[in-house]
Amino acid sequence: MVETVFEDDRMRLRTWRDDDVDTFAEMCASAAVMQWLGGPIDREQTAAVIARIMACHVEHGHCFWAVERKADDALLGFCGIKRVNDPDATNPGAFEIGWRLREDVWGQGYARDGAVASLDLAFDRYGADRVCAFTVIENEGSWGLMERLGMRRAEALDFHSTQPWVAAHNPVIAWDITRDQWRS
Repeated sequence: MVETVFEDDRMRLRTWRDDDVDTFAEMCASAAVMQWLGGPIDREQTAAVIARIMACHVEHGHCFWAVERKADDALLGFCGIKRVNDPDATNPGAFEIGWRLREDVWGQGYARDGAVASLDLAFDRYGADRVCAFTVIENEGSWGLMERLGMRRAEALDFHSTQPWVAAHNPVIAWDITRDQWRS
């Protein structure tokens, strides 16, 4: 059953449906979208990503939720919170926020709105004391949003990942924000 976890006048964050795979696979086949994530992936790999996201939801009650535009019910990508699971990370199990959106909606505020809602949920519903975010130095768009959200660089959480998606872009760099910082 699909659960809506956040909704405003133009978008919703919801759990994933089986029929999201093809649309999400189109997005994940984009070189621009996947530039800092190891490059484009095929439908089978995309289905595996969604399966991992759904397993996170089952285990923790939260995940990287599907971002859906309300005007036409279009799947725009994902945004949400999960638990840090990179085996090389210095803070396994911590709350992590992330997003990935279709290129044609970049700059329209969906990532920011989804991230604000996700941080509110992390602190208010899921009891997080701190939320981190990871990217690579070249991904200025991503870390720029982290800064606009009020997140601060957290060099102590930086790490070198052996995961194929990031190996060419190491190190993984981190930002974080505490509940008190988010509320101030």
